[in-house]
Amino acid sequence: MIPLRRRKVSLTAFMDAVAPGLLIAQAIGRVGNYFNQGLFGGPTNLPWALQISPSHRPARYLTDATFQPTFLYELIFDLLLAAALIALGRKREITPPGLFALYVTGYSAFRIFEELLRVDPSHYILGERLNFWVACACTLAGAAWFAITQRPRSPTSAVRAAGELSGRGVG
Repeated sequence: MIPLRRRKVSLTAFMDAVAPGLLIAQAIGRVGNYFNQGLFGGPTNLPWALQISPSHRPARYLTDATFQPTFLYELIFDLLLAAALIALGRKREITPPGLFALYVTGYSAFRIFEELLRVDPSHYILGERLNFWVACACTLAGAAWFAITQRPRSPTSAVRAAGELSGRGVG
């Protein structure tokens, strides 16, 4: 944050700029889940099912050989969301840090779906994985954050937002 202030770069504009890159980095990281056989869902016979070695399977699935490749679903989703954020950012109609809030909202919403598929050991609260509840909270927080950052502003704050968009803002 200090280097951004020294260069007079808006923190909110910076957050919007890095959001697509974070998604691409997360997508690259998911490739590792293929090699370490982590982040997989329940048993399936789908054509794209992933073979998991018995040493990586939960005990109750030792007789099943192929599983949902949830890491692959997330990799694809991350790249699609990154592309959507880039397209939205080019239109310059979203006030910073709106794109970052959409990143939080979109990624977290997808994690809700993903957590419902996963079968690896986890902590459970009210019958659902802890990560499911965290994803629900982050989805709601991200959506609220986006709504708050995009609401109409007073003339003074509109001038400030225009300065942030140009990178000369007070962030």
